[in-house]
Amino acid sequence: MKVGVIQLQSVLDPQVNLNTIKKFLIEAKKENAVAVFLPEVFYSISDGTKPTPYLIDGQNEHYESIRSLAKDSGLYILGGSAATNMGGKILNRSYNFDPQGNEIAIYDKMNLFSCDLSKHPSNTIVDETKVYTKGSKPQIIEVEGYNIGLSICFDLRFPEHFRNYSSQGANVLSISSAFTVPTGKAHWHTLARARAIENQSYVVASAQWGKHNDKLSTFGHSLIIDPWGEVLADAGEGEKIIFAEFSFDLIKSVRERLDVLRDPKI
Repeated sequence: MKVGVIQLQSVLDPQVNLNTIKKFLIEAKKENAVAVFLPEVFYSISDGTKPTPYLIDGQNEHYESIRSLAKDSGLYILGGSAATNMGGKILNRSYNFDPQGNEIAIYDKMNLFSCDLSKHPSNTIVDETKVYTKGSKPQIIEVEGYNIGLSICFDLRFPEHFRNYSSQGANVLSISSAFTVPTGKAHWHTLARARAIENQSYVVASAQWGKHNDKLSTFGHSLIIDPWGEVLADAGEGEKIIFAEFSFDLIKSVRERLDVLRDPKI
């Protein structure tokens, strides 16, 4: 299965972001991709101190705009998240649609970002608990025979989240992100490769990139990593789409080489 990963420099205005995504979906169709993964808060990105005013609320016009990305392109649209209002609580929710625009499943970010780099030159301080309510349920979806475990950004730092997925049969791990620049430089590649190696699974780490507003800049470097930990594609900087092929045979080969997906003996 050929997949694409879109790296965005999202802004507050959803229409700007949608226009960029649609351009890359045309490219994905030309490349014969089956599924395209989007980054965290792709629909509308705020400055992190308050939620975007463009909230998904039931099947409102914002929900339909996201759904239409799949329906109009005929592609699976996976992984990307959008701020969602649920009875007054704001969730960072991953939406996943099949090529007909049917919702496959949702996932609400379980581990909310908390970072105090006030002594770092970036002076980055973010506490998502002031904006979002955390999710409580992991989620695996099935796409073209691949079992995809869903996660969002800060979840990456919790290896037990992903081991739970691989123990439940996941062989692809989706990590949609908006990693800050200092934490991205320090940890992004190492953590994403570790999750692939530990779980002998493909990792699709779709990321935001660039300066989004006065308060938020993100690292980029969207990644597609194979189950052996090899980086198949790295988007580096800039808005773009990258591609790679998944292989059931490679997953099988890696898991036969090293017997690590067993119950831990402590």
